[in-house]
Amino acid sequence: MLTIGLVGGMSWHSTATYYQRVNERVAAHRGGHASARVSLQSLDFSEVRDCQVRGDWEGSARLLADAARRCEAGGADLVGLCTNLMHKNFAALEDAVEVPAVHIADAVAAVARAHGWTTLGLLGARWVMEETFYAERLAAHGITVVVPDAAGRELVDRVVFEEITQGRFLEESRAAYVDVMHDLATRGADAAVLACTEIGLLVGPDDAPVPTIDSATAHADLLADLALGLVAADDVQPSTAGLSPAGA
Repeated sequence: MLTIGLVGGMSWHSTATYYQRVNERVAAHRGGHASARVSLQSLDFSEVRDCQVRGDWEGSARLLADAARRCEAGGADLVGLCTNLMHKNFAALEDAVEVPAVHIADAVAAVARAHGWTTLGLLGARWVMEETFYAERLAAHGITVVVPDAAGRELVDRVVFEEITQGRFLEESRAAYVDVMHDLATRGADAAVLACTEIGLLVGPDDAPVPTIDSATAHADLLADLALGLVAADDVQPSTAGLSPAGA
């Protein structure tokens, strides 16, 4: 079994989901006392958030690249970045290590393809919804996205940073997210991507009015399957793999 490198802490709430999920998947496959081999670097999110607010993407890229190198030094055979937004810096992280780096949007695309979904509603931080780096990675898999309107994007982003990344999960915010998903469905979304790794802690499958892809669990499952040798990295990458995602 390969060792999974996790670059987390953005926020720690969803990183805990990753750790639990990869271990559950390994245990289910191997049985007995089996658990995942993990090399974890959990960053101080306040430092990353400061870079986001100031627009210092070079600074955040250095933080992520250094963390990925520490994962590799700790024995990681592959690395996953436990956040959607910071895949804006995926190219820097990928270039920093010798082992494969596994893009979260590739995991989302694998779930969508398995269900035959080709149009996905995208909920996440405003950069994920408004910039191209995430949508273009999905487009390389033949998947198109629709995003909330301006008011919906403001709402979704506010809840991400003022609530769920700080461990606050409010019923009124859950209801507001459900309304946004309703709108995405009317505009052609086959399913909604929870493209912030904490959203799945707020909105469960039974809450949502459309099928959902929880990016955190999809990514964790793919990392576990790669570590177990159930899938190969080349099988989940888009045809443009090796190129820097737009906006990175």
